[in-house]
Amino acid sequence: MTVLKEGDKAPEFKGLNQNEQIISSSDFAGKKVVLYFYPKDNTPGCTAESCNLNENLADLHKKGFEVIGVSPDNAASHLKFIAKYDLKFNLIADTEKTILNLYNAWGEKSMYGKTYMGVLRKTFIIDENGMIIKIIEKVKTKEHTQQIFKELAL
Repeated sequence: MTVLKEGDKAPEFKGLNQNEQIISSSDFAGKKVVLYFYPKDNTPGCTAESCNLNENLADLHKKGFEVIGVSPDNAASHLKFIAKYDLKFNLIADTEKTILNLYNAWGEKSMYGKTYMGVLRKTFIIDENGMIIKIIEKVKTKEHTQQIFKELAL
């Protein structure tokens, strides 16, 4: 598996969103994208991260960013999550972990001394040309938008 790094071309992806519509990277050609990977809908950290991005969506849009979330939850779970928190962006249901693997966001984790495979919470900032300009691997869920702006010096 190729490890992605800043300056690499972002891998092309496509998957079903919460409405079971196909969303692909080509839909965002010429736009900047915040592509964030999170473990599970309706869990504390994932809710904090998604709500923080949603609460700051107007500022992200002003700076030219679209936001896309990806997790292994199914479309129905995403639809409920979006409705519960009034999220205003697409969530991709990556039940087969295709996009997660493409972006090295699926891997070995450990908790309480046990190792298991799971989602590695991370965010990729992709520019208008489809290049990865920033990878955030230590996500601050409650202040993720501010973290993005700080990392990009915006």
